[in-house]
Amino acid sequence: MRDHRKLRAFELADTLAVEIYQATVEFPKAEQFGPMAQMRRASVSVASNIVEGCVRQTEGDYLRFLDIAYGSAMEVGYQLSLARRLGFLDEHAYDNVRALCEETSRVLNGLIQSLRRQPLP
Repeated sequence: MRDHRKLRAFELADTLAVEIYQATVEFPKAEQFGPMAQMRRASVSVASNIVEGCVRQTEGDYLRFLDIAYGSAMEVGYQLSLARRLGFLDEHAYDNVRALCEETSRVLNGLIQSLRRQPLP
């Protein structure tokens, strides 16, 4: 079994989820079940899918969950952009969280590509 806590991608994804929760605290109450909730769910999905993939028995399953995590990270990137354009995030908060989201996506994509280059057992 793989240890998700040893993965840089997980560390970043975990930090991203915390940062998203903190950044969305000031969203309007009317958005509680809209963009705020969706952004929080997607950010938690990144880390959660890495964890779930790590406990899967096959490399194929592991990669499938990492792919889902990557898709969720890309979703968070879009949602951040939308929140900024709607005025829910100030420029400073947006820039900081967007940079973390991009780094998370980059590291996760690197892990996926590295695993795909390895021959299957």
